[in-house]
Amino acid sequence: MLILILGVALWWAAHLYKRVAPASRASMGERGKGMVTGLLVLSIILMVIGYRGAEGAFFWGPNPALVGINNLLVLVALYLFAASGMKTRVTAMTRHPMLWGFALWAGAHLLVNGDTPSFILFGGLLAWSFVEMAAINRAAPWVRPTGPFPARKEAMAAVGAVIVMIVIGLIHGWIGPWPFGGA
Repeated sequence: MLILILGVALWWAAHLYKRVAPASRASMGERGKGMVTGLLVLSIILMVIGYRGAEGAFFWGPNPALVGINNLLVLVALYLFAASGMKTRVTAMTRHPMLWGFALWAGAHLLVNGDTPSFILFGGLLAWSFVEMAAINRAAPWVRPTGPFPARKEAMAAVGAVIVMIVIGLIHGWIGPWPFGGA
C-alpha cells in the first residue's frame, strides 16, 4: 500500500510544484519540464505497481448498472479531454474541461471499485483534480473563449472519444478486468 500512496503523493507534488513554487519552477526552464515529466512517469509506475499489489478492505464491486454508469462517465471524460484540446464549445462553459474529465474518470472508477486501494488511488486523484482547479483559479483570472466553435470540431471530439474509449477498453481488458461488462 505504501508504494501506491507514494505514487499518488508524487503525482500531486509534481503537478502542484508549478502552483506552489512558480518562481522556482520557472527558473528551471525546459529542464524543469523534463523533471516534472519524469516525476509524473515515475508516479504512474508507482501507482500501477502499488495498486496491483495492494490489499485492503472490500466494500462493493462492479454490478451491471454501475459498470454502465462508469462507462458513460468515462466516455464523457474522454470527450472533455478531446474538447479541451480542440477548443470546442465546452471550453467556453468551463475553464477546466480536462480536469473535469479527469475528475469524472476518477469518480467513475470509484463507482465500480469499492475497496481501500481504489479509495486511495481514485479518491486521491479525484481530490487532486479539485485542488488543481482551485489552484489554477486562484493564480489568474479566466478569459472565457468566445469561439467560433465549428460543429466539425464538436463531431470530431465526439467520434474521437468513442474511438479512444474502444481502444482504452480493449487495452484495459488485456491487462486487467474487462471494462464493458458481460465477460
